[in-house]
Amino acid sequence: MAAMARDPVLMLTEAGLYCPAGDFHIDPWRPVPRALITHGHADHARPGSRAYLATDGSAPVIRHRLGRIRMETLAYGVPRRIGGAEVSFHPAGHVPGAAQIRVEVAGEVWVVSGDYKLVDDGLSTPWEPVACHTLITECTFGLPVFTWPSQAQVIAEITQWVAEAAAAGRTPVLGVYALGKAQRLIAALAHLAPVLTHGAIEATNRVLRDQGIALPPTQPVTQDLDFAAHRGRLVMAPPSALGTPWLRRFGPVSTGFASGWMRLRGIRRRRGADRGFVISDHADWPGLNAAVRASGAERVLATHGYTEIFARWLGEQGYAAEAIATRFAGEAAEDEAEAEETGA
Repeated sequence: MAAMARDPVLMLTEAGLYCPAGDFHIDPWRPVPRALITHGHADHARPGSRAYLATDGSAPVIRHRLGRIRMETLAYGVPRRIGGAEVSFHPAGHVPGAAQIRVEVAGEVWVVSGDYKLVDDGLSTPWEPVACHTLITECTFGLPVFTWPSQAQVIAEITQWVAEAAAAGRTPVLGVYALGKAQRLIAALAHLAPVLTHGAIEATNRVLRDQGIALPPTQPVTQDLDFAAHRGRLVMAPPSALGTPWLRRFGPVSTGFASGWMRLRGIRRRRGADRGFVISDHADWPGLNAAVRASGAERVLATHGYTEIFARWLGEQGYAAEAIATRFAGEAAEDEAEAEETGA
């Protein structure tokens, strides 16, 4: 971290990544005067800052989650001068509106990846490589064990599980994160529409639909729903709801969990779900390596995940690489935020 602090483009402070030339932070961990936000997940978009800048695609969900805030927006690829820095937002492919942030100071270009994936999920604006001298990359799944099956394969597995649960007289309840994963699977499982949705997911659906994102029809779970009549229909809920009394109203259920962490058997067992489906809105090991190569970066700073391991690997590949501290917690933080929002 000491080497990073001497660099003029971005430095690490107690509030997170800071650009001295532009006097702004990127995805700060605590309130700051000006925050540039990569996307709307709770560990990246935090309340309390005086002013925010985000993409026009992520602003609605950030406002939904943070309430009344002072926010400006930028379209992808449009540069803005902030003090002595030029910034622009570029597609990250993580969730709708998610961005990588490019920062240029005196000809030196850094890119902060935020969370990203290289696979086109059919809903988010696909990831694009952004050339830079220094790349700050997440590595949530920065181990070779993390490789993702195709989305088509996972959709086939979920479809079969739903049919098997219905045939056994059970309601299939799938744990998915309310922003991104839920909408991605709702779109990919259009043949099962309308999916029943927990309130946290349906609230996010409304925000995205209001900004013009097309989703198949869904049916929110309400107190007056005839649960017996809907037995066997697919239900989507935040993971935080799976172990709560909310689940009991469906009668006999089969529970599933959709996450990249399902690649690890130990985590699958701890989640206590009947089925695990390996699908993630983060890059897998091949995706991380491909993104680093595509950036053309000479220097790579690994954050948010298996940082030491990934930085060591990159060093062995000839990059100037190191790990830097983070307070981003990925899917776990998103789960906690949903529990707070919904009381689940």
